[in-house]
Amino acid sequence: MSEARELQGYLTDLRRELHRVPEIGTNTPRTMKIIMRELDKIGISYTYFEDCSGIVATIGHGGKCFLLRADCDALPVTEESGVEFCSTVPGCMHACGHDLHTAMLIGAARLLKAHEGELKGTVKLMFQSGEESFSGSVPLIEHGLLEDPHVDAAFAMHVCSTLPFGTMAYGRYVLSAVYGFRFTLTGKGCHGSMPDLGIDPINTGVHIYLGLQELIAREVSPQEEAVLTIGRFSAGSVPNVVPESAVLEGTLRTFKPEITEYLRRRVDEVARGIAAAYRTKLDIEVLSKVPATICDMDLNLEAEKSISAVDPDMNISPTFHSMPSEDFAFVSEKVPSAYFYVGAGVPDTSLWRPQHNSKVLFNEDVLHHGAAAHASVAMDWLARHQ
Repeated sequence: MSEARELQGYLTDLRRELHRVPEIGTNTPRTMKIIMRELDKIGISYTYFEDCSGIVATIGHGGKCFLLRADCDALPVTEESGVEFCSTVPGCMHACGHDLHTAMLIGAARLLKAHEGELKGTVKLMFQSGEESFSGSVPLIEHGLLEDPHVDAAFAMHVCSTLPFGTMAYGRYVLSAVYGFRFTLTGKGCHGSMPDLGIDPINTGVHIYLGLQELIAREVSPQEEAVLTIGRFSAGSVPNVVPESAVLEGTLRTFKPEITEYLRRRVDEVARGIAAAYRTKLDIEVLSKVPATICDMDLNLEAEKSISAVDPDMNISPTFHSMPSEDFAFVSEKVPSAYFYVGAGVPDTSLWRPQHNSKVLFNEDVLHHGAAAHASVAMDWLARHQ
């Protein structure tokens, strides 16, 4: 931990540099340029995939391979945090803490490179964009992220602005799967005084909305977890006309793969059946289809042991289980993985705001703790599993 603590000033400056120039999606060239600059300074070889703004770097050689992930993209949020290193990009902000993740993994890279001769295998570093849009992991996997060398296990962390500093949490079913969909209903427009001459897509949409809620209430065991939200219902422009079309957009979130697959199928079946009953054309567009982030409990326990050894004052609990979703899920479904939530709440709890809030603040003291955690988990796992 003493080595990591010495990096705190460097990591703080790096985090603030990243915070000032946030970028969205899988087009983050300035962020990637900063990462490559730092990797070059450390002397770490890497490959830059410009098409998805991703970087894959390696430290060590031979033996088994352990993957560490950091997400690097920001959000379309106008910053109102009041920090002196506020975003310089209008309408864009690191409101989820990915700037901290990037800095922590670069810190871990410095620690691992300094001890490269002690590594009992290979550490692979994954810097991905597009986490917020679930669009960064898959292209990197397609580019061979998990191969050459083959990845045997993976680890990622996420800071939490409303969890006290000095705490971490993990679990098995840590983050949910998400199925995002758009239903476009096409009927037949007519005057509101003569609805019999038209086909009302609003009426169809209302019945689809109710049918989907009843699907959760009557086809999923109360002992399971599933939530379905329609966040957009758009139709018409004036009060006295039945419109030609209506649009519903929503998300289905679940944890267990068998529940996920069953409900995905039933959502589409219910929508198609109701649309047919009301003579309305239905087009279904899949907006997102992300698996749950399911962690390997043996790896979780190993990671907890490694972090506790290097950071004995850290309070770690097996209580992490939440409904948001994560692009890291595409990695965790292919290789044994662990995913830890890291408390980054500022000392004044009255200033706490959730992630994605324009006024969110993060405790920068988490930076060297995160760097040490990444490095110790990777080194210890390789030592145990050769």
